[in-house]
Amino acid sequence: MKQLLTIALILATAFASTFIVIKTTGILTIEDIKNWLTIASEINPIYVALTVIILLFADLFIAVPTLTICILSGYFLGWSTGGLASTVGMMLAGVVGYWICWTIGPKLLMRIYKDPKKLAEMQNIFSEHSTSVILMCRAMPILPEVVSCMAGANKMPFSRFIAYYSISTIPYAFIAAYAGSKSSLTNPTPAIFTAIGISLVLWLSWFFFLRRHYPKPNLIQPKQ
Repeated sequence: MKQLLTIALILATAFASTFIVIKTTGILTIEDIKNWLTIASEINPIYVALTVIILLFADLFIAVPTLTICILSGYFLGWSTGGLASTVGMMLAGVVGYWICWTIGPKLLMRIYKDPKKLAEMQNIFSEHSTSVILMCRAMPILPEVVSCMAGANKMPFSRFIAYYSISTIPYAFIAAYAGSKSSLTNPTPAIFTAIGISLVLWLSWFFFLRRHYPKPNLIQPKQ
């Protein structure tokens, strides 16, 4: 377990560092995203969809406010088109992350852990809980990118990865887009309550998953 957590922590730190840089420098803000989508909507809805897809795909490389973008996609495009654009962007990020780490993942893992036994142990642990982790990957920022990279690096079958990643992504995208389509500048309540509801349900699921599989006594005591 220590090996798996170390790899996940390294990947999470890499993704989180981009979020810190963006926040401290103000390079990309929610207001910027709103302005881009507003300008795009005045030209052609297609440009709004492309902007949403590009922003959500970019989440693989830089941390962006995924849920906010999904909600805004529904506001500007309607729930069906907005949900579709959000789904395409997030699925594209997951698939590309998977294939990148499928290709270079083993080399990266061998640089961190050169013991084949430790690598085998890490792969077995990920295989044991990968389904649950992928299904709940939208519970926290950065986690979807980490999960995609871990799945690729550990040679998880693509059909299995894409099936469970779709289950975790598609409903998320369309629910958020639907909330955005029912919201307005004068009545943002649907978007606000949906954001709170989605985040709370997913976070609680992740919390109880960790409590069940990795209780504190086991984390404190070293594995033999």
